[in-house]
This record gives sequence, C-alpha cells and structure tokens, in this order.
Amino acid sequence: MEPVSNATVYIVDDDTEVREALAWLLRSRRVPSEAYASAEAFELMLSERLPQRQPCCLLLDVRMPGMSGLALFDRMVERGDTAGMPVIFLTGHADVPTAVATVKRGAFDFCEKPFSDNQLVNRIEAALEQSAAYLEVCRAKHEVQDRLADLTERERDVMRLVVEGLPNKLIADQLDISVRTVEVHRARVFDKMQVKSAVELANLLRDNA
Repeated sequence: MEPVSNATVYIVDDDTEVREALAWLLRSRRVPSEAYASAEAFELMLSERLPQRQPCCLLLDVRMPGMSGLALFDRMVERGDTAGMPVIFLTGHADVPTAVATVKRGAFDFCEKPFSDNQLVNRIEAALEQSAAYLEVCRAKHEVQDRLADLTERERDVMRLVVEGLPNKLIADQLDISVRTVEVHRARVFDKMQVKSAVELANLLRDNA
C-alpha cells in the first residue's frame, strides 16, 4: 500500500485486542492511526477539533456498549462528516445484512471479522484516496471563492456578462460604460480568476459552483 500523504485512519472499537491489531497493521504499512474505545470518545474528539483538513477514514465497529457504530454513523451523516471521512464498518457475521444496508446509506464498505489484512488494507487505501479527492475538490472551491471575493462590484458585473457570451460592445451598452473600460475590467477579471478565456472562466465557475 502506497500511503496517501498526511493521512490518518481512525479506529473505533471497544475490543482492545482489535484496536491494537489494527494499529499494528497500519503501522506496518506506514499509515498513522488513532484508536478510540467508544463511539462517544470519538465523537467528542470530532467536536473538539477543527474541520478535517487531511485525508482520513474511519474503521468503525457495528456493535459497541453505549452508542453503537450505526448510531454514530447516522449522526455523522447528519452533520456531513462522512463526505471527507469514508466509513468502513467492522462487522461480525450476524451483522453483515445490517452492514450491507448501511453501505447503501453511504458507508464506504464493510469488512467481516476475522478480516483479511490485505483485503482491509486495500479498502482503507481506496477510502483514503476518496477522502483525498474530496478534500482537493473542497480546496479548489474555496480557492475560487477567494478569487471571486477579490473582484470589485463592477468586475463582477462584467464577468457575469462575459460568461453569458456577450461581446465587449454589448457589455459596454448594458453597463453604460466605454468599450475600453470593459476591456480593462475584462482583463482584470481574467487575471484575478487566473483564466485566459471566457470559456475557461465559464467552466471554472460551473465546476466550482
């Protein structure tokens, strides 16, 4: 397994031996991990930290004393936590139908105990890659929003009409400014948004809406 850069695997299982075995497995593959003995302890950690900025995934036991893994998953889905933190359920044989149903509700996958090390690591790798891709999309959207925030009101007006496909003359007529002024604003918009054409600008705004 080629580790995803700066990734962390969270382990939530009430069985000490399972937590230690998983942590050892991940260390052998050069993947950092954090282990929690209960859903409550993990949820407290989430509430105290800033939003997740690095790739991660969660290995979550289905049955635990107190809050179950299923209950924790439902709460994470409600908050939107699972978008950047794919969840892999660890299940006993009796829990497989439940785990399958949970995958249909958005869990990344499930691995049945006793699990195959290679199979589990493969799924962890895929989950971390998904997390990394999601965070990259979020980063790109935030970057575009920062560029947009740097535009003046007039530059926004010009940008809107440029994206609609209007030529400079019609933009000037609509905004009651000179064509030369439109050209200046258009150039500034392209520079601030880091694009070279109206098509590229339209695609950037569409893809990061």
